[in-house]
Amino acid sequence: MKHPDYNSPAELKQVLDINGFSMQKKFGQNFLINSEARKKLIDTLQVDENTSVWEVGPGLGAMTSEILERNAELTVFEIDRGFASLISNYFEDFAKKDKFFLVEGDVLKTWKTHLEKTKIPDRFFGNLPYNIAATIIADTIENNVRFERCVFTVQKEVAQRMTAKPGQSDYSSFSVLCQWAYDLQNVIDLSGGNFWPKPNVDSRAVLFTKKTDFPSCENPSLFIKMQRALFSSRRKTVRNNLSQFLKNNELAVECLNLADIDIMKRAEVLTIEQLLKLSDIINQKTGEK
Repeated sequence: MKHPDYNSPAELKQVLDINGFSMQKKFGQNFLINSEARKKLIDTLQVDENTSVWEVGPGLGAMTSEILERNAELTVFEIDRGFASLISNYFEDFAKKDKFFLVEGDVLKTWKTHLEKTKIPDRFFGNLPYNIAATIIADTIENNVRFERCVFTVQKEVAQRMTAKPGQSDYSSFSVLCQWAYDLQNVIDLSGGNFWPKPNVDSRAVLFTKKTDFPSCENPSLFIKMQRALFSSRRKTVRNNLSQFLKNNELAVECLNLADIDIMKRAEVLTIEQLLKLSDIINQKTGEK
């Protein structure tokens, strides 16, 4: 089945109208209609016939087509039943060659189950809606699933949170999590006019490259919980937030002192290295599991 011209809003709209579909705002559905931008994103992802890829939210398959044309093995996660039905037809030939696989449903609920049946893919890709971007990225990292290379197109504000440095207003628990697991690099900014329907926000694509020198810590689960707790109340000092997390003010002060962290500082000025050191000290003091 022939897919539409992905650069033509008129053709895309015609496909939706013929099939009685409507764009689901809750799913963050916007199609990238700039062919040069699509090519740049997949060039950045770096795929070939030996590459396995996960794509979240393929929609009508604009990026899917770009990936499959490079002969990669692709698994797509699609929550919209109508779109899932169409792309199954569009890429039927690739499915017959075991190059295209479809997982229907909410990726936040399906990715772990799917992973049990296969191996961690080389690449992870998606134009991720605001409401799931931070969740799916954090969820994979927290479950110790890291991909060699990812390219995510997200709302620009989310991208700024991903790459923010200590002391910047956007620096957060999410920044720490992303930068702990990956080296990050901005790829391209995309104004609303690159998409149809045109969103009211700008987007940015960010390249995630798996860290070869992944900063280790004694207890990753504790580190993740601790750093999230430290950012939970941004106006509070690290002493206050850590005391609440440990339920012990004296222990919190002792651990901060051992880590050479001023108890009156706030979490947004702490580096990942400082947070990892603090986590190890807490682990040694509490035997936290």
